[in-house]
Amino acid sequence: MATINFGGVDEHVVTREEFPLKKAVETLKNETIAVLGYGVQGPGQSLNLRDNGFNVIVGQRKNSSSWKKALKDGWIPGENLFELEEAAERGTILQYLLSDAGQIAQWQMVKSKLSDGKTLYFSHGFGITYNQKTGIVAPKNIDVILVAPKGSGTSLRKLFLEGKGLNSSYAVHQNYSGNAHNKAIALGIGVGSGYLFETTFKKEVFSDLTGERGILMGALAGLFEAQYNTLRKYGHSPSEAFNETVEELTQSLMPLVAENGMDWMYANTSTTAQRGALDWRHKFRNATTPVFEELYNKVSSGEEAQVVINANAEADYRIKLNKELKEIRESELWQAGKKVRLLRPENN
Repeated sequence: MATINFGGVDEHVVTREEFPLKKAVETLKNETIAVLGYGVQGPGQSLNLRDNGFNVIVGQRKNSSSWKKALKDGWIPGENLFELEEAAERGTILQYLLSDAGQIAQWQMVKSKLSDGKTLYFSHGFGITYNQKTGIVAPKNIDVILVAPKGSGTSLRKLFLEGKGLNSSYAVHQNYSGNAHNKAIALGIGVGSGYLFETTFKKEVFSDLTGERGILMGALAGLFEAQYNTLRKYGHSPSEAFNETVEELTQSLMPLVAENGMDWMYANTSTTAQRGALDWRHKFRNATTPVFEELYNKVSSGEEAQVVINANAEADYRIKLNKELKEIRESELWQAGKKVRLLRPENN
């Protein structure tokens, strides 16, 4: 484990050089990794593990859309694709990758399969951290670990196939075997992490829920809408408003920030853009900091978790969700975006 200074703070990270794939495979050579759930994270993690030479099986509800996807991905019923219960029985490491709501619903079944010495693996700290709400309290005679890729399962798989990696956090909640840290790191390397940084279940879920509701999705979508609507209000065309709001950010500027940092991006834009951006960033930071404070407090108090649990318990949740997504999809902003994407050179 290397200690790296990030902006004046020392952090422990694990790289592929320190913990190579060969060592990861050797660490888990006697384990059967059962990936329970084939939705958001399941496909990417299981396929990467399989391609990296680990002993992997998948558990999924038979004849569901995810079961059919698993069949298309080459998983074979009765060989490495099973119903959830059988996969949980066969596995020595249970990667619990159902949705948070699914984890609550299946917990009693999964708990019954956690015999002495098994390992329970999460990619999200939700179930364990908010156990008073979820009921997910692990038996004491197992290891409980976490590897949380910092992105979607689709991105995890895509980067893996490109020979790259998606950074992940890892944590150990229970170290019954005395080898839980090595298991977590081996699995992190196996699923295709670029590097691994240490955290806790609580910190993972607090940062994750804040990020999803904040800059990663909620805040970004809200800022898109605010700027687009303002430009349209003052007579700019849908094409101009979308290009200036979304297209330039996603296709030009964010790749530069990802490669070289914000200061480099500023240094390589016009002096007009530099001056305005440097001045206005303070206004946006000061305006949104109270919102982020409110958000973090609601996450850490468990209020946001309860909102999620309550919403997923509603029988018509999917109907309401589809209605909300339809509203976004059919808005002028994203209808303009659909047209703009079609006009990209690679689509013509």
